[in-house]
Amino acid sequence: MAAGDGEATRLAELGVTRIRAENPGPMTLSGSNSWLVGAGPVYLVDPGPDLAGHIAALDAAIGAHGPLETVLVTHGHADHTGALPALLAAHRAPVAAADPGADLPLADGVRVGPFSAVFTGGHSPDHYAFVADGACFTGDAVLGEGSVFVSPGPGSLRGYLEALGRLADDEQIQVLCPGHGPAVWEPQERLRGYVAHRLEREERLLAALAAGRRSTDELLDDAWSDAPANLRPAAAVTLAAHLEKLAEEGRLPDGVERQRIAPTDW
Repeated sequence: MAAGDGEATRLAELGVTRIRAENPGPMTLSGSNSWLVGAGPVYLVDPGPDLAGHIAALDAAIGAHGPLETVLVTHGHADHTGALPALLAAHRAPVAAADPGADLPLADGVRVGPFSAVFTGGHSPDHYAFVADGACFTGDAVLGEGSVFVSPGPGSLRGYLEALGRLADDEQIQVLCPGHGPAVWEPQERLRGYVAHRLEREERLLAALAAGRRSTDELLDDAWSDAPANLRPAAAVTLAAHLEKLAEEGRLPDGVERQRIAPTDW
């Protein structure tokens, strides 16, 4: 499904087209966004999920704007990459992704056509955002609505916050094109708001720790009391990332329950 008329017109001025998959849900909001950039040739950011209707919509859009030059993948989660095999079967093109085996392996600062890759680990350890011609394609680093979960890993949360700060300082960015939800036309405000949200959550966590809370459930009850029940598992993943950050900084008290969370858990 394409973006609404008003958003579509503003995006078209930047050479961007949004194709939304019909996979709405608590984690995907109104559905997963695929983004076409340019025309003749066209670049695709995130093929999206393996849904016949979405693949057909992508095929039609590429036919209208193409040919397909390159596919860029923000991260490897299936709701962003599931359509890739079917898409490549119909449109031969190189793939730019964090995977070392990709046609175009990504690293921070690597350029792919008009795009500059920005490492934005946090939501996942293989996550990149792409900046091109005033638009920033954020995948799941920043959503069109609400916040994201941050996965644990050495330096994960700290690096994520630093990356958001770098993007917020880029005054050339006019719009955020997220993996889920609508485009964001106040990009610097949203990016700084994401950083402020994470730091405010950290303060709530520190207050809970200072009050003697030590178990996962106690810390979630205090610091994530506003999380809906169906998003509590995602909050537990983000809690693990916050605890890891505090431990790295020498600010984590003794006796805190530390859940072991594997990548397959998110």
